[in-house]
Amino acid sequence: MDESRRLERVLFMGALIVAGEAVFSLPFHVARFFRPTVLQVFELSNTQLGAVQAVYGVVAMLAYFPGGPLADRYPARRLLTASLLSTSLGGVYFATFPPYRGLWVLFGFWGLTTILLFWAALIRATREWGGDDAQGRAYGILDGGRGLFAAVLAAAAVFLFQSLLPDDPTAATELERARALRGIIYGYTAATAGAAVLCWFFVPERNGEAHDHESAWTHIAMVVRLPSVWLQAVIVVCAYVGYKGIDNYSLFAVQGYRMNEVEGAQVSAISAWIRPFAAIGAGWLGDRIRSSRVSALCFALLVGSYAWLAFAVPRPSAPWVLYMNVLVTCLAVFGLRGVYFALFQEASVPLAATGTAVGLVSVIGYTPDIFVNLVAGWLLDHSPGVTGHQHFFIFLGMFAILGLLASVAFGRKVSGSCANRLGSDSSKN
Repeated sequence: MDESRRLERVLFMGALIVAGEAVFSLPFHVARFFRPTVLQVFELSNTQLGAVQAVYGVVAMLAYFPGGPLADRYPARRLLTASLLSTSLGGVYFATFPPYRGLWVLFGFWGLTTILLFWAALIRATREWGGDDAQGRAYGILDGGRGLFAAVLAAAAVFLFQSLLPDDPTAATELERARALRGIIYGYTAATAGAAVLCWFFVPERNGEAHDHESAWTHIAMVVRLPSVWLQAVIVVCAYVGYKGIDNYSLFAVQGYRMNEVEGAQVSAISAWIRPFAAIGAGWLGDRIRSSRVSALCFALLVGSYAWLAFAVPRPSAPWVLYMNVLVTCLAVFGLRGVYFALFQEASVPLAATGTAVGLVSVIGYTPDIFVNLVAGWLLDHSPGVTGHQHFFIFLGMFAILGLLASVAFGRKVSGSCANRLGSDSSKN
């Protein structure tokens, strides 16, 4: 590969990495890293914030499937750029601190802009980048790079947040908290708009094979007949429940370990630095021992970590216990994110139908956007303090067990299919 081609590939993947994280920074990062402040400034309960995020999930769920055929027909460059620009416009409105009903409209709008034109196009472009023999590496680099970019953004946001608050954050006035949060929102809005520029200039109009123009119904019929795709959807559901569970760590640090708001934000921000190492490492491992085995290992780690968090009493004098569990949980969650779309190649899903397969898996797999924050809010409001958090970790653990079982079943299904194909080929010779 010559130097110019190598540079094009680096810039292409770099644009996908920045876009893949920036597009979700406004609807997710603000509440994840600054949850206690968001609740105070917007005057929301945990249940109300969960309901607002559930609106995003409902709209996103409806947008995933039609977004798949769009990605199989139209260039990723145009779809990604349009998505990022429209999402950043929502950030301008978010900074005005809209009322509760306005947040419903805004998060519904983001559910459309971040998914319909974006998600399947991103995953298909990444699969094309990886080729036939580096799917784990491609998705590992994508999610690991996204994690690194998220960590940089989070570190900058926490620094800005801390600089806009008094030396003692607990003494901040409502006006000071609002001003600090507005600065954070504007920062994420600028990052999202900047990602649109990168996509326009560095994502090629076409990459690899020409986009397929067969009937969308042909691809749909092909994909729904693959049992491995349905098992993959279950794996993504369970992995994404774990990912959504990370949103709770900053509040758990404050309520369970008696940290202040800045320290709670730092717990979540530190977890973001784990993501690049976990995703890239899992992708590298997946190319060598199969992605389904890596998936099973990650779910086993989650089961153990959630069991500890659910049944052990937090000790503020031992914050290292929290940090160790955050480390293990994030290694597993981000490892899963680095391999679960590489399962398409392991299951031999045709490249031409990738967008449609992504749509089907995603419409099921990302339903946690609808219910996880809603369940978390309900549990925390009905069992205040540590008890509510422990109930939430039990909830997370149940999905980790289901994900472990689905990963084992997927591996056996794919192995059986490969054996059948080999047997069929041998009989023909």
